[in-house]
Amino acid sequence: MRILRAIFSHPSGRIGGAIVLVYLLVALAGAVGLTPHDPLMQYRIDRLQAPTSSYWMGTDLFGRDVMSRLMKGVGQSFTVAFFSVALATLAGTVLGLTAAWYGGRWDTLLMRFMDVLLAFPAILLALLIVTIIGPGTWTSVAAISIVYTPIFTRVVRGPALSLKARDFVDAARTFGSSRTYILTRHLLLNLVAPLTVQVTLALAWALLTEAGLSFLGLGTQPPASSLGLMLSDARNLMEQAPWLLAFPAVAIMLSILGFNLLGDALRDILDPKTRRA
Repeated sequence: MRILRAIFSHPSGRIGGAIVLVYLLVALAGAVGLTPHDPLMQYRIDRLQAPTSSYWMGTDLFGRDVMSRLMKGVGQSFTVAFFSVALATLAGTVLGLTAAWYGGRWDTLLMRFMDVLLAFPAILLALLIVTIIGPGTWTSVAAISIVYTPIFTRVVRGPALSLKARDFVDAARTFGSSRTYILTRHLLLNLVAPLTVQVTLALAWALLTEAGLSFLGLGTQPPASSLGLMLSDARNLMEQAPWLLAFPAVAIMLSILGFNLLGDALRDILDPKTRRA
């Protein structure tokens, strides 16, 4: 509760938290089927209808309700982003902790491999992985998680190296604490703050990467709905039906803005040294 109060007392936190909350509610509503129409139902007689009282965001080329598909697409995009960031966080935390703890050759080899992955632009590396494995939702999850694992590895390794040399870690070793206990109790717990901020920011970039993959036809596959896929379907109808492009584009923009603002607020709250004057 203290963190929530701090977030909503922070200017960026209020705006970002509100956007993320609305985003999550829309995703939840789409997931449980609380949409105005069936996202897959084609009302051929109502093809390319502009926004009306019956279709608040209009209809697409096949007569499908844009608002219903948008709600479903938000949920799909968030699912991919959530699972990919969760996997990247888990893998990066384990790799970063073990690299810092064992050091030596393991640390050198692991971090050089992370440097190789970081040398590739994120979207290009994701495209390479998806092209090799094949398009699909869970392929996107795997690709995005691989792309962001090196970032989490570096976020964890640096502070873990510093914590490893602290007196309380030496004291824990002296008292016979196990390696697992020290890694989880003394190192990992002290890394919660930077990890929380990095997760929030990574969610924003994961949403953008997922939208890019789906836009290129390598992410979510039809007839399922995704924000990037909706943009791809609308690109040839920009002049005839601009609402098909506008609504998913705004949804992507607002979701990324919300997570970035929330991450900025969490950084200030959890690290007083970065707090603005």
